[in-house]
Amino acid sequence: MGTAAPEAFTHYLAAWNEQDLDRIRGHLDLAASEDVLFVDPANTTVGLDQLENMIRDARAKMPGATYDRVSGVDGHNRRYRYRWEVRIDGRVTVDGMDVTTVDTSGRIERIDGFFGDIPAADPAGR
Repeated sequence: MGTAAPEAFTHYLAAWNEQDLDRIRGHLDLAASEDVLFVDPANTTVGLDQLENMIRDARAKMPGATYDRVSGVDGHNRRYRYRWEVRIDGRVTVDGMDVTTVDTSGRIERIDGFFGDIPAADPAGR
């Protein structure tokens, strides 16, 4: 059984899928706190300006890409996890999982992204 996704997640995903680069910030203003932290294996941004610039760069590099949450949401204590995919021409190009923290007002304050699946444990359990 999952958890309802915070409304901020809808606005955040809309920022990633926005075709008009000048409208990305409007989505982010509804989704995230001013000092939002985004960290994944390829990027680290601090604040709305840096997050907006990272999304603009991604949209420019992959203009036809779509960004989708492909799982339910599981959460507790204002922290949520979910899987996502980036597709170009219907083909998955990147997939992974985010762990996202929201502040007391429901805005995103931190996103920790991971690419791919969680590796299987080695035989020794490490």
